[in-house]
Amino acid sequence: MTSTSIQSLPHGSLVAILTPFDATGAIDWPALEYLIDWHVRSGTRGIVVAGTTGESSTLSMAEHAELLARSVAHADGRIHVMAGVGANSTAEAVQLARLAHEAGAHSLLSVVPYYNKPTQEGLYRHFTEQAEATPLPIVLYSVAGRTVVDFTVSTVQRLAKHPNIRGIKDASGDLVRVQQLAAALQGDFVRYSGDDLTAAAALALGTHGIISVTANLVPAAVQAQCSAIAGGRIAESLTLVSELFELSQALFAESNPIPVKYLASRMGLCQNRLREPLVTAGSACSHSLDMFFLHSALIADARRAFAHECTLAAA
Repeated sequence: MTSTSIQSLPHGSLVAILTPFDATGAIDWPALEYLIDWHVRSGTRGIVVAGTTGESSTLSMAEHAELLARSVAHADGRIHVMAGVGANSTAEAVQLARLAHEAGAHSLLSVVPYYNKPTQEGLYRHFTEQAEATPLPIVLYSVAGRTVVDFTVSTVQRLAKHPNIRGIKDASGDLVRVQQLAAALQGDFVRYSGDDLTAAAALALGTHGIISVTANLVPAAVQAQCSAIAGGRIAESLTLVSELFELSQALFAESNPIPVKYLASRMGLCQNRLREPLVTAGSACSHSLDMFFLHSALIADARRAFAHECTLAAA
């Protein structure tokens, strides 16, 4: 299932794309371009730039703006680009939204303000001000494990009345909440799963897509799962669900994006470089990920696909 234009919020698999860094700690632009090309060829429906997995909280404002601009420029209309524009200051969130619009992003992803614990009225005002700053569609990002405060369903309904607030990413992993949101948000309001571990069940309950960490490593498989469930091909989806669930479990053994960046480095996608306070995976986590690298058919297929992508780029 796909949307009708590159500007529309896509259905299916969107990757919460990691931000590769080089040995000096700077953004590794060639690695980022390879990743974008790979996702285009793998069938990923959209890339989410400068989200949690992209280590947005460690980027300067200048880096954030350049990351968005370069990602849009390299994507070159081939894939939907959703810009992470969350902040716990409303003024900063508005500024990020405007930067994303100037960069040419197709949509915005904005997380619930973290640390300062606003009320529901504060959340309403925060997202309304951000929505009025640009004409781009905004996807609300609900992830209480990182923000403590979260939307009530009634607040989401209230925000959904704004013409620019067009979707929600729910990372709760709560399938009751998935159904509550489905019942409360009718029409063309787009609902994304933000939890790889429960994504298959959420998709089966009518969620339109997933904003996925796991898709960084096995993009074709995550999109295949979305397509199979949307198409009612249950037997096909069950095989993918089992394999993807085990991989996704391993990718959340430590704080995201520590595990996914470790395994991405083993696959040759980028260097295993994170910005402090994040540090590289511990021994138990890295050992578990090494087993996936050595024995997972999904990882082996993805490695071959990425190697082919690199060959095409070098030709």
